[in-house]
Amino acid sequence: MSTRFQRITPFLWFDHQAEEAAKFYVSIFPNSRILTTTRYTAASASASGRAEGSVMTVDFELDGQAIAALNGGPVFKFNEALSLVVHCRSQEEIDHYWERLLEGAADKSGQCGWLKDRFGLSWQVVPDEMIPMLTSGDAASVERVHAAIMGMKKIDVNEMRRAAAG
Repeated sequence: MSTRFQRITPFLWFDHQAEEAAKFYVSIFPNSRILTTTRYTAASASASGRAEGSVMTVDFELDGQAIAALNGGPVFKFNEALSLVVHCRSQEEIDHYWERLLEGAADKSGQCGWLKDRFGLSWQVVPDEMIPMLTSGDAASVERVHAAIMGMKKIDVNEMRRAAAG
């Protein structure tokens, strides 16, 4: 019996917080769970400089999306070149994910629905209706919506709709 894997899985490199981060993320999103946790063996600990028995990898699902996390040490840091996008159906969802993902962060909210969580991972919390508004074909409406979004940190759906309407 073979295990079926998702073809493409985001793989996140943490210093030592992979398990903490996975548990945090799983607590935020529905249909989420920790799948497996591996630990450094004597051989892998020796090769990596990590402590034997400490968490090496955590495989988890966020709303059905498989993600892998590694405690690989302080060599690499997250930056905005990679972000995870959370598509939201309502302002209530935007508010929920925005507030939860910022828990414990030192106000790492950015522009246009971007934020950086307490682990340094970048997220985009955006409404489903944003892309249709930005691709409507109505140049004036698109310009107004774009200008409104550029002035926001957390996306305000009603303000975006007002901008689209003119």
